Amino acid sequence: MSSTASADFTSPPADRTRPELRGTFGMAASTHWLATATAQSVLERGGTAVDAAVAAAFVLHVVEPHLNGPGGDLTAIVAPAGEHPFVLAGQGAAPAAATIEHYRGLGLDEIPGAGPLAAAVPGSVVAWLHLLATRGTWELRDVLAPAIGYARDGHPVHENVVRTIRAVAPLFKQHWPTSAAQWMPSGRIPEPGDMITNAPWAALLERLTAAGDPAGTREARVHAAITLWTQVVGEAVEEFVGTPVRHSIGGELPGVLTAADLVAYAPAEEEPASLTFRGVQVLKAGLWTQGPALLQSLAILDAVAAERGDVGLDPSTALGVHTITEALKLALADRDAWFADPAALVARRIDPASLLADLLDPAYAAERAALIGETASREVRPGRPGGREPWMPPVREAGTAAAPLPGSGEPTLDRAGRQRGDTCHLDVVDCHGTLISATPSGGWLQSSPTIPALGFSLGTRLQMMWLDAASPSALEPGIRPRSTLSPTILAREGRVVEALGTPGGDQQDQWQLLYLLRRIVGGYEPQQAIDAPMFHTDAMVASFEPRTVQTASLTVESRLGDAVIDELRARGHAVTVMGPWSLGRLSAVGIDPDRGWMFAAANSRGHQGYAAGR
Repeated sequence: MSSTASADFTSPPADRTRPELRGTFGMAASTHWLATATAQSVLERGGTAVDAAVAAAFVLHVVEPHLNGPGGDLTAIVAPAGEHPFVLAGQGAAPAAATIEHYRGLGLDEIPGAGPLAAAVPGSVVAWLHLLATRGTWELRDVLAPAIGYARDGHPVHENVVRTIRAVAPLFKQHWPTSAAQWMPSGRIPEPGDMITNAPWAALLERLTAAGDPAGTREARVHAAITLWTQVVGEAVEEFVGTPVRHSIGGELPGVLTAADLVAYAPAEEEPASLTFRGVQVLKAGLWTQGPALLQSLAILDAVAAERGDVGLDPSTALGVHTITEALKLALADRDAWFADPAALVARRIDPASLLADLLDPAYAAERAALIGETASREVRPGRPGGREPWMPPVREAGTAAAPLPGSGEPTLDRAGRQRGDTCHLDVVDCHGTLISATPSGGWLQSSPTIPALGFSLGTRLQMMWLDAASPSALEPGIRPRSTLSPTILAREGRVVEALGTPGGDQQDQWQLLYLLRRIVGGYEPQQAIDAPMFHTDAMVASFEPRTVQTASLTVESRLGDAVIDELRARGHAVTVMGPWSLGRLSAVGIDPDRGWMFAAANSRGHQGYAAGR
């Protein structure tokens, strides 16, 4: 990515955990090998990157049900060959009955992290089908065939799925019997490697493939499937959520999602937010995601480097870790004060385009960079972009809030960062030059009771909204929650060259920032940047219940080394040392325009992600 690596940077690791794949035909990478294999098989049979990505995404719904599902959300950036990239916004909005008054009337101070009251309108399936209808080439029956096969005939369950089921088994047995019936048949928790099925979901997918007039167009048949999905799922959801069920806050409450909410939903294609850093254009989704915080972090670090050189941008040194962490704290504080659905900003007389421009303005970045001192900050410090006064979210230290029930928050992600693997990610590039970076999530098996007629759960993205009307991200019907889902596309000299991303909740853009610094400034190859030691901070208001802060926290892989860790502690960071290969789930694909080949790289952590291609 960088023609000349910075002399101030640590050299790339000599060894790699995986080969960096290179070829000229097509590449795929994802957080699960079956999704990667599915995407590559579609490319091999003449499908495009769009066909491959949609097929892989529906497989992820089946094989990573603890990390995403049909009832969840999607954020993707699509770069069609020869066209301008666009954001595919598959994030549903708050239902029509989801008002602050209603939730406060239930005695709630914040939105639960699990249960139907946390559900936004499911957006993922409709967004993927929209993409297939407008940009794909394959028939829906062919695209969905792999997912139908795995759901109907079974697939070997991964140990992480089993671990999740085991963790929430008491909740399922006592309060969510429909989930127990789906994931613990005959009352038994599956063992790793057992073949598991999802017959209701397979049946619904088969119904979708039969929708529409066989004599009509492919596009019309996919749109007919969207209509059928909306009708069938809307009716089942409305009937199911009307019955009170256990939520993470402990009460038995009904949900508010209705069939009319699903009818009102449509995915959007939006202009990406972008920043050019060292000659590389970094494209992210807009202010309804946390994506612009990555752009802000790069702008702040560029301002730091202008004064002190690149030595503070190296994620493998104590100075670099300190500087990057402090920049992230500032950017994420702005995220929590300012980021929201543009419609909500407009309602508050804030122009979204002007706000984004002010957040990324070099003068504002320099102002924020000047706040970085020699020791770890213990404050949450949102800024005043364009002179605006920030809304300040509640700042509660972790450990002071009541513990939520199992199933809340981000899946497989505990408060100390000890267990990673949350959400999914996939990247695809085809021989035509189309690239896709997609991060599907939500609708986890542990997020809400399984709807028996459908075989899946609703999502919990509303927990990222506030029951405070003063917040830009306040709960409001028709408004999207500020999502953590944050894929990335890179362009150079006007040409898209790379798609990347990672699961990780609040850590997604933190881990991607380290990758980008190593790629762009350090000159690392993709697999080297993925393999290099990772770290992150939780010193911001968490996006997930119970929305707490871990002041001065810094979680690092032990491979950073004792000397670096000791210096970080001396600088005041509350360092938690994790295993040597425990943080991050990055994958990437791309095109090297100078050398004429494609590449793919995937994460070895968790023994699950894979890349494929030729």
